[in-house]
Amino acid sequence: MTSATAVAGTNIALVKYWGKRDEALNLPATGSLSLTLDRLGTRTRVAFDGGTGTRDRVTLDGAPADPKVSARVSAFLDRVRARAGIDRAATVVTDNSVPTASGLASSASGFAALALAATRAAGLDLPPAELSALARLGSGSAARSIFGGFVEMARGARADGSDAIAHPLEAEPRDPWEVRLIVAITAAGAKAIGSTAAMTHTARTSPFYAAWIAGVDADLAAARSAIAGRDLGALGVVAERSALRMHATAMAADPPIVYWNPATIAALARVRALRDESPATPAFFTIDAGPHVKVLCGAADAERVAAALAGVPGVLRTLIAAPGPGARIAEAA
Repeated sequence: MTSATAVAGTNIALVKYWGKRDEALNLPATGSLSLTLDRLGTRTRVAFDGGTGTRDRVTLDGAPADPKVSARVSAFLDRVRARAGIDRAATVVTDNSVPTASGLASSASGFAALALAATRAAGLDLPPAELSALARLGSGSAARSIFGGFVEMARGARADGSDAIAHPLEAEPRDPWEVRLIVAITAAGAKAIGSTAAMTHTARTSPFYAAWIAGVDADLAAARSAIAGRDLGALGVVAERSALRMHATAMAADPPIVYWNPATIAALARVRALRDESPATPAFFTIDAGPHVKVLCGAADAERVAAALAGVPGVLRTLIAAPGPGARIAEAA
């Protein structure tokens, strides 16, 4: 096999990780827990066809990738080439159904799809745990997008990162939990500071960082229990707490990192208002490293929640996503 195409969904962390214990290996400072989505993600084709001669050729959303993106992809492919014992340059064609570098976890789906497509094109058939560890080297959150549904990522303790991998919390349940995640887009374009740089700056300068790290294990335990019991309210409380604490830590950095805009704050208020109305709508927000708001709710309430968020001034559009599958091969040759 010399080429393969893979598809992976983005994932939204409900218990966040923010900071790394080893930047070179992308080892997280804490564990994390997320939900992989069905309709937002990445499709990537990799062919070890010689690229442009000695260099990889990388296309992103129909145009040549930015040099920094190309360099990041090539560095990742070098790991695959070394493992497979090949030296040919590659052509990589990637298309995102989620805005790139905007705070919607495009790197998670991007490197999960790249990891699967590249290894298969190189003749490797890695087990899921090894694929998760490989994807993590491209983007920490990509380790979770290898799997579908609710996924937990381990912090790990080994220096080589071999135990910093993800695993699904519900392995193909016969009776899937009918939850939805509403995405409220509150800005266009890329965010001002990337997640990796923001994490590093926060860890070095925020007086709240140590307290943030200390609280994550309890949030993970509470989230696991809520998912096992299918308790939306309990999971929502954890998700909101984790998001607010992560952003508070970043806002306390010196100088501060503030991803929110007025529409972000208005959307949070609207979600809380939905819970206070009669009848109440169980809906709970989370926010990643960006200005967009994601809202966890039951499937039966999804249209109502999406309509409420669409009416918030500054919200550009809303999307309804369901739990989705893990990374998978779309075609191979």
